Amino acid sequence: MATNIKLILFNNDIRTYTCCTLKEKTIGFMQYILIGLFVLMTASIAIAKDKKAEQPMDPQAMMELYTKLAMPGEPHQLFASLAGSWTTKTKEWMGPNDPPVESTGSAEMKMLLGGRFLQQEYNGQMHGQPYTGIGINGYDNILKRYVSTWMSTMGTGIFTMEGTASADGKTITLHGQHTEPGGGQMAHRAIWKIIDKNTQTFDMYGAHHGGEEMKMMEIVYTRKP
Repeated sequence: MATNIKLILFNNDIRTYTCCTLKEKTIGFMQYILIGLFVLMTASIAIAKDKKAEQPMDPQAMMELYTKLAMPGEPHQLFASLAGSWTTKTKEWMGPNDPPVESTGSAEMKMLLGGRFLQQEYNGQMHGQPYTGIGINGYDNILKRYVSTWMSTMGTGIFTMEGTASADGKTITLHGQHTEPGGGQMAHRAIWKIIDKNTQTFDMYGAHHGGEEMKMMEIVYTRKP
């Protein structure tokens, strides 16, 4: 049972305090122990889950997953529909207020590596000079993103872009950047539209050193008869 203790303080102020019994102290102590055990168990479960997540996948299951992800899907089938010969009409803008420079060219497109990548070989003009470029386009089943690389006679680097597509897969928006000769970076945004099996467009926008974006190029592809 609890014990009442009276203490006489200054000015004859009498106050009564109740002391806990041994049983109450024991119950309180056990509560602290139970709380501590619960915290430890929760932490142990979380650590076990993390370790389970870090465990390597079964080799056979991993091979089956890799095989599945390596197979061409709907995005690759859409790329395959673009294989063939194309004529091009290009407009280039050197500045936001400058009139476009127009030129014509041609492009050959074909699928590579069992229908996994679309290669484009482009021949035309750029800045009034003969120009040849080769691009590889694909869809990464693991990243679930479109990827694009471009090489040309205007440089020795490989320009890369990544992006996503609209719900029907026919409008692909890509983003990338490259180092400019004078220093700094130019950010790019490209919109590739597959209008139908005979028409596609490619619009490129750019921003120098984080400045305002402007339209730099427009290409209209028309399939050759």
